[in-house]
Amino acid sequence: MAQDAVIVGRLGAHRKAQAGLRPEAPGGRRSGAGAARLCGSGRMGAMSVRTQSSEKPAEAVHRAGFACFVGRPNAGKSTLTNALVGQKVAITANQPQTTRHTVRGIVHRPDAQLILVDTPGLHKPRTLLGERLNDIVRTTWAEVDVIGFCLPANEKLGPGDRFIAKELASIRKTPKIAIVTKTDLVDGKTLAEQLIAIDQLGKELGFEWAEIVPVSAVGDKQVGLLADLIVPLLPEGPALYPEGDLTDEPEQVMIAELIREAALEGVRDELPHSIAVVVEEMLPREDRPADKPLLDIHAFVYIERPSQKGIIIGPKGKRLKEVGIKSRKQIEALLGTPVFLDLHVKVAKDWQRDPRQLRKLGF
Repeated sequence: MAQDAVIVGRLGAHRKAQAGLRPEAPGGRRSGAGAARLCGSGRMGAMSVRTQSSEKPAEAVHRAGFACFVGRPNAGKSTLTNALVGQKVAITANQPQTTRHTVRGIVHRPDAQLILVDTPGLHKPRTLLGERLNDIVRTTWAEVDVIGFCLPANEKLGPGDRFIAKELASIRKTPKIAIVTKTDLVDGKTLAEQLIAIDQLGKELGFEWAEIVPVSAVGDKQVGLLADLIVPLLPEGPALYPEGDLTDEPEQVMIAELIREAALEGVRDELPHSIAVVVEEMLPREDRPADKPLLDIHAFVYIERPSQKGIIIGPKGKRLKEVGIKSRKQIEALLGTPVFLDLHVKVAKDWQRDPRQLRKLGF
């Protein structure tokens, strides 16, 4: 995807810039060597497995770097990214493959700047779009400082999880954290069984997790602890983004994603995968008083077949109107200004399989 090529390029440039500002630590990136132990207290107490190191505490330093969240579709990656950033930077939905490009969320701390890269779910591709999404994931793995593998607590490890873990095992130098998501959906016994299974998975594949951390992004359980565990694995260096920036997503892309999120609600089967949104134009309304600005946004909702058009629009345009109302509220909250949102539905035949259409839609 064109946009993601730029993002990955910027990430690589940041890495080069950092290399000139800090010496390389002996032995490369820090690994997760050490004796595993349980930590924490209360209900979540016996649920966080991490490593205990014999290293002496280092002097206070500032760290900055990239961590990506990977996993199969619908593993809770985007919800976790939003929880850590403290604001919505990635859209979420119940449908798999909601994320279609790398979404960057920035966490500012006194001791560190953590840039979270939320990636599409790794899956068996059935279309050219699916192949390109998988390429983005693998490219991101090679660029980040830490990899967080998200595994839902309410689902047993499956072939998809093992496939991803096997690929991660080939990345030797990058620390890998197993993040057990959606812990609010299971009891302690089920969670304990999942923790043991994940620990065993790493051993079977010949590597040790730097950390195994159960979290609930919805319940805000151990989300802060996760950040605390990622930060020491980042390289030393100055902040890479200005204070206050929460994402480097272009506004038009964020707006298109908010519209797509609203359009995804309530649709099923293959339709969610067929929806794409492009913002064609954003212009301030002319002749408006300075104290009453209005931003005109014109966007197209693309689907793959004429038969899908009626589903998106709904009887007498009711459903498209609902999509517009819901997304407009979020867009106004994002931009801090009143918005007039003009939506139209277009057919781009089989766009997920057509290289020309994919380029047109920004993939």
